[in-house]
Amino acid sequence: MMLFTEVRGLPVLAADGGGPLGTVTSLTVDVVSGAVSHVRFRDGALGRVGLSGRVGRSGRERAVPWDAVDTVAAGAVRLGAAAPCEGAPRAHHDLLGHRVLLDTGTGHGTVLDVAFDTRTARLLALFTTRGEVPAGRLRGLGDYALVVRAG
Repeated sequence: MMLFTEVRGLPVLAADGGGPLGTVTSLTVDVVSGAVSHVRFRDGALGRVGLSGRVGRSGRERAVPWDAVDTVAAGAVRLGAAAPCEGAPRAHHDLLGHRVLLDTGTGHGTVLDVAFDTRTARLLALFTTRGEVPAGRLRGLGDYALVVRAG
């Protein structure tokens, strides 16, 4: 298990052991499956995390499907042998900092972090400013908010 905030800023390494391809900027989530679908990264070695916790703006944002990820560990995200790098997926909403609404319309704070299984990419729990939300309660994600089923 890892947290999204632990993955952001990690180097993305190719399977051949070459230098870093870039630095993780965020993870794309498919709410329907309840799993990470893509790893987004800024290509180039200069994409370092600054004091604000944000990744530098050098390079172009790229993405790889989760299926192309071999391992995720505290030191790096390592890609598999046939990892297709593509332009960043268009439908992306970063969960971190996103507003949370219950399906009853009541606000439930904002997302502080997300725990996920690094082997299966399944989301385990969301940590919001109002407490923990089990990943199985996710309903939808859009520009305005993440919608979760009321307890």
